[in-house]
Amino acid sequence: MSHSKPRNIVLIVADSLRYDSVYRNGQDLGVPYMQDKGTQFVNASSPACWTLPATASIFTGQLPHGHQATTQTRELNRDSITLAQILKQQGYHTYQITSNIATSEIFGLDRGFDKVFKTWELAEKKGLKLSQLFVLLGKHRIRKKIFSKDAISYKLSSDIRAASVWFRSYYKLMFDHAHKLMQDHEKKGEKAFVFINLMETHFPYHIDKEFKFSSKNPLKKLSELRTLFNIVNQTFLAKDNYKPKAEKLKQIKTRQSKAWDLIKEDLDEFVRSIHEDKENLVIFTSDHGENFGDQDWVYHFSNVTDACTRVPIFWMDHNGIVPSTKDHKTSSRLLFHTIAKRAGYQNLNGHDIFDNNVYSIPISQSYWYNHHAKTLDKYRYNQFCFHYDGMRYLKKNGSWAAAASTAYKSGEDELPFETLAKGTNPIEEIVKDAEVKKYLQKNLNNFLDFEKGIES
Repeated sequence: MSHSKPRNIVLIVADSLRYDSVYRNGQDLGVPYMQDKGTQFVNASSPACWTLPATASIFTGQLPHGHQATTQTRELNRDSITLAQILKQQGYHTYQITSNIATSEIFGLDRGFDKVFKTWELAEKKGLKLSQLFVLLGKHRIRKKIFSKDAISYKLSSDIRAASVWFRSYYKLMFDHAHKLMQDHEKKGEKAFVFINLMETHFPYHIDKEFKFSSKNPLKKLSELRTLFNIVNQTFLAKDNYKPKAEKLKQIKTRQSKAWDLIKEDLDEFVRSIHEDKENLVIFTSDHGENFGDQDWVYHFSNVTDACTRVPIFWMDHNGIVPSTKDHKTSSRLLFHTIAKRAGYQNLNGHDIFDNNVYSIPISQSYWYNHHAKTLDKYRYNQFCFHYDGMRYLKKNGSWAAAASTAYKSGEDELPFETLAKGTNPIEEIVKDAEVKKYLQKNLNNFLDFEKGIES
């Protein structure tokens, strides 16, 4: 067994992929190589509920209050050191291949990368179908672009071209480009770190190579389109009675499983091609889950339910470590520390996704979204949530609530949070371990301090 650094490090993120889209009750996962060669973390949670803060946590190892790339602040803290920066220090050439504009330079997540490749710039330009354009019109900034003089004269902006990833499948293009990058550096005896963001599993979920409705019935297509439009536009944040109905949300939820089915075989083959008989470290995960269909949730930016934070993680080690299944509670933010360690970086103070200690306790944070300054008061809240002893504890609007963790293996529905008695503090009253108590209280205090800062 070799104990050298990985030749290449490849981190693949399937955007918004729910845990139970991969681990369906009793069904085969459909990724035989990753199952056979990878360590699976089956109780991992994301610290955040949408791409920017969730990816920033993987890139920095910090909770959202630390890296500060949240719904309110929208940019990575200048003091945060990124995984790409650390890997550059360790001798790696660093690349990002992304289908999500949220991971790019606009929000500071390009920090440390030698080059960011955006799929909408790699791919040839194609026209958008009318149904796709209708959904795009739900976004205010897209409407402004569409009806501008430049857009009318077919000079589409990068913003509109970026939106094409919602309707076309680009993953094969990304895999091919990653292969080329690694091959070019291997010929020179150089190491590379490649981060890949796949958008196929992101809303509205690709169920074919290009956008396709779930139903063939014209009326059902129209209904599905209307639901997609309302979700994109998030009208319900500003107007009552605009929230899509529960059955429509569940229909949208089924699209993601189909999206996973679309990519999983080719994903598994790509992982095999870059890992088998090579000294490469390959990790596959999701930045966060998705909430549609659970407890009637549709508020994408402020959710801490299990479905939105539970994520799959497969770790294909470069050192021939025997694969296993890890079922301890852990956080995907620890991928930052563990990848950096494998690359030779030492200053990490005991954080490691393979270890079951105080740092592995999942903490999730969310911040409300000011939708064109019209968000209704009932949606103006931030949330702090942690897992402990089979339960989830949530602080919102000054009160605590609790719910059991979801038993996905038995196919149970997610249980809603129930408000605890006034004055109850689960950190003080339920947590017995002094080190855990101190860790949770410190992070809660930091969350509350950050909350005060963004509200002032």
